[in-house]
Amino acid sequence: MEYRFTLIPGDGIGPEVTAATREVLRAAGLRIEWEIHDAGQVAVEQTGSPLPDAVLDSIRRNRIALKGPVTTPVGKGFSSVNVGLRKALNLYACLRPVRSLPGVASPWRDVDLVIIRENTEGLYSGLEHVVAPGVAVAVKIITREASRAIARFAFEHAKAEGRHRVTIAHKASVMRLGDGLFIDTVREVAADYPFIVTDAVEVDNVALQLAQDPSAFDVLLLENLFGDIVSDLGAGLVGGLGLVPGANIGDTAAVFEAVHGSAPDIAGKGRANPIALMLSAAMMLHHIGERRQATRIRESIATVLAAGRTLTPDLGGSASTMDVAAAIADALPRT
Repeated sequence: MEYRFTLIPGDGIGPEVTAATREVLRAAGLRIEWEIHDAGQVAVEQTGSPLPDAVLDSIRRNRIALKGPVTTPVGKGFSSVNVGLRKALNLYACLRPVRSLPGVASPWRDVDLVIIRENTEGLYSGLEHVVAPGVAVAVKIITREASRAIARFAFEHAKAEGRHRVTIAHKASVMRLGDGLFIDTVREVAADYPFIVTDAVEVDNVALQLAQDPSAFDVLLLENLFGDIVSDLGAGLVGGLGLVPGANIGDTAAVFEAVHGSAPDIAGKGRANPIALMLSAAMMLHHIGERRQATRIRESIATVLAAGRTLTPDLGGSASTMDVAAAIADALPRT
């Protein structure tokens, strides 16, 4: 079958890791026609907008996109392309599996958990203003509708993937109304899934337990800001952001992306680690029903990492980005 997907190469190391990922997908036998669109600074220079309508139209048409990292200026310039995509396409669920990989030095082994983050509201709603000189207010929005949607997504994911516990991470002891509404709504949805254990743990306690023993959790469900922070903590348990995939999923579209930054300091040097985006591409294949191909790519990545001969500098090796792509392509299990 031939697919048509949207590709956003990104900037910095984005074009390098997307090229490497496309090579592995090609080697796996996937026939994909890519609609390539720029976003971020490159798009600003070309069109005046960091997120042109053509990008959104392409994703709406194709339903699936693969995205490299895009730089977000801090405190100036344009707003986050990632946030813009999530809002414009209602990609309300951020899915971040966190799994140990062979051959990777990390604080823990045998980590296997899923972090699910509500993507569209909370403090990331962007409602903030200055009320007086030296005083800024940011508004945290929690709605029953969005809470219900992310809860349904979390329990459906847990059911589909054979997971048996969903933990709501919150700070209701301080934000009684907002986080209280989130917890109550999730528990209402949980009643439809009596075969899945549901509990609620304050987010600071979640962070402590993750550092002490990640096996304490199966599926973690968090509102936007907490999910952003905890998902990076999860990546640190298994070796860093260069080794974990990510997806932003809605009812009508999904964007699969590397969750690390654009690393402009090494851009163009062929040193970037492409594994996070390759694992995100495997998630993409799983999402569209190409589960056998997704498994082949994951197994090939594990084989190359376990061998330890073809690694990028961040993993202690000297291989280039495309060297890693070639090794993973060569290690693909036969169909």
